[in-house]
Amino acid sequence: MGIREVTVKTLKDLPLGVHQIVPPGIRRDLRHRLGRYYRYEAEFDFHDTPPLGPREVDGPPEFVGIGVQKAGTTWWFRLIVEHPDASQVLSVNKELHFFARFGAQAFGSSDVADYHRQFPRRKGAVTGEWTPDYLYYPWVPPLVAQAAPDAKLLLILRDPIERFRSGLAGEIRNGAAHVGATIAEVVGYTMYAENLRRWLDHFPVEQILILQYERCVDQPEEQLALTYRFLGLDPDYHPTTIRRPVNKTIEDKISLDPDVKSRLRDIFAPDVAELAKLVPALDLSLWDGIGGA
Repeated sequence: MGIREVTVKTLKDLPLGVHQIVPPGIRRDLRHRLGRYYRYEAEFDFHDTPPLGPREVDGPPEFVGIGVQKAGTTWWFRLIVEHPDASQVLSVNKELHFFARFGAQAFGSSDVADYHRQFPRRKGAVTGEWTPDYLYYPWVPPLVAQAAPDAKLLLILRDPIERFRSGLAGEIRNGAAHVGATIAEVVGYTMYAENLRRWLDHFPVEQILILQYERCVDQPEEQLALTYRFLGLDPDYHPTTIRRPVNKTIEDKISLDPDVKSRLRDIFAPDVAELAKLVPALDLSLWDGIGGA
């Protein structure tokens, strides 16, 4: 069966995300030919939202997760929206990517209104999104401050070396071709302090909850209760799925030569030292000694 026949006769009946054996570039071209776009693509239409249902309201989200990639954010988001006083937007898995495009286009009141329309929920319910890329996009903090100034911000950080390994494996799986540019991007995404400082220029520190992935894994009940309390939810609720893996990594981790790990530590250490000043409660002993004694 030729590629033209697949496109015309069968692809329309299959959901996005399948055809993992087909290279990413070809999958993207096939989706675009059918007029289908992901939320992080410029052509996605955020104006096209369904009408509110009975007793539903919309408006700015109560929380926005801003990072980081490969740090259990899908798992943690799922635990938040499972709370009986929270609500998930069914049309969004968790990542809205709404602000991605505005690095190169104007942002105004109509865009704020479009953002608010993305969050239909029953009155009184807590809802939000978690787009890990937001931490790294320098144009996003002032836009979120404009569109959702009262939103609580959530950030999970992970050992930089482990985040690098997992992030690089994901980029390779997604078809990254330029090895130098890909590695540089993964390193840049792991510079936590540099990126966090931009958010602190627009939001007070008490409006941001910063968690460590390692603590969430070792003490999920305690860290989840902390998260619930921060969001104004009953911290005594215990979801039955708290230890169930979510969005488990499917690719093998990158094996790092000791020389590479040593150089990565040297790269990350100054940023982690700055991060420790911004987040005094950070436990650097959980991070393979980077920035610690």
